[in-house]
Amino acid sequence: MNIALFASGKGTNVENILKYFAVNKKVNIVLIGTNNIKSGAIQHAKTFKTPYLIFQKQDLSHPQNLIDRLNGDNIELLILAGFLLKIPGLLINKFNGKIINIHPSLLPKYGGKGMYGDHIHKQILKNKEKETGITFHYVNENYDEGKIISQHKILIEKSETLFTLKQKISRLELLNYPLIISSFINE
Repeated sequence: MNIALFASGKGTNVENILKYFAVNKKVNIVLIGTNNIKSGAIQHAKTFKTPYLIFQKQDLSHPQNLIDRLNGDNIELLILAGFLLKIPGLLINKFNGKIINIHPSLLPKYGGKGMYGDHIHKQILKNKEKETGITFHYVNENYDEGKIISQHKILIEKSETLFTLKQKISRLELLNYPLIISSFINE
């Protein structure tokens, strides 16, 4: 299965996925895409000798070149691993049911435009939630509204801080994202 990974930030999930599938012959990660020239995903791509593509937000307004690149690489699954831009409808239609995102909350809570990273965790702590977690979902035209694939929960301690909550969520992501991808390979 040919996979592309898109990321905007540090690329922690990209690195983890690359490591996990480095020896799996059923998976070929053929492209790392980012909209951020400072993304850690670029260095991870270089380390793992994986081609990467840097594109701009406006490239998503007219995504045909990006679609052509993904088609040229025979991409069968597009994984959003901390990718913060909205995926355009044309790309969603082309890869319908083959674009997966991870969200650091239990959707539908704390989803939507502007809800990512610390913004979510601060809101969860402020609202004194008793649990949170991560959600894997298909991507559709609306932020964080695609069909849920799976959710993984954690309890929030009374003494929870932003730092400890972020650590727990990161561990959940690192443990579960490769397993979610693997579930598509074995279909």
